Amino acid sequence: MTSTAPNAVSAFYLKGEMSMLSVLRLLDANTEHVADELERKVRQAPDFFRHMPVIIDLEALSARGKTPKFAELVKVLRQHGLVPVGVRNGSKAQHNAATEAGLALLRESQGQGKTTEAAEATTQPQAKQTDEVKKKVQKSRLLVRPIRSGQQVHVPNGDLVIVAAAGAGSELLADGSIHVYGPLRGRALAGINGDKKARIFCQSLEAELVAVAGHYLTNEDLDPELKEKPAQIWLDDMRLVISAL
Repeated sequence: MTSTAPNAVSAFYLKGEMSMLSVLRLLDANTEHVADELERKVRQAPDFFRHMPVIIDLEALSARGKTPKFAELVKVLRQHGLVPVGVRNGSKAQHNAATEAGLALLRESQGQGKTTEAAEATTQPQAKQTDEVKKKVQKSRLLVRPIRSGQQVHVPNGDLVIVAAAGAGSELLADGSIHVYGPLRGRALAGINGDKKARIFCQSLEAELVAVAGHYLTNEDLDPELKEKPAQIWLDDMRLVISAL
């Protein structure tokens, strides 16, 4: 039997916690096809994908009985700056193959959890919706508390309105426009499904990255005269424009 000295300092402790993670919904088991599509996505916003932890969702492939070569897939994701954490929604065979490649197994998704699908780097075609369905799902989201570093907020089919600050290291994503009635210090991506009419509004422009419909600017690209001032960002003839409010 071993004993621990009463004054010994522990080397670590474990704490159960679920952080915000992005989801890569895998629709193709062909790693080359995924790599080609991912390369195009990363070229649009390399700073957004850099060091991004992702969960690989296997539900679509599981239904077709296809298992990707996980070792190759992990290598491709890491080459493009993503950090694969684990898999979910797969078959037993897929899970066995994933664990052999060093990936964790995550709980099956049930509705909207804390993971988000804001950065799906796949070849997923946009689903065709009727006008009636679009009207039903199109909603805006209002948040009154500050968005802290590491938090990710995604509003599908609507606008995101924050009556507070968005901290450095936070990520705001919306299919529509983004309004921040406070300092914008994190990343803000509006029109992420291609809406070129989406805009970003903020009371103090301090963002790490801003993007509209895939066109982005980093903090280094921002006009120094507009930093820490009220501003709006929009797309004009495929060019991102920032002006004072």
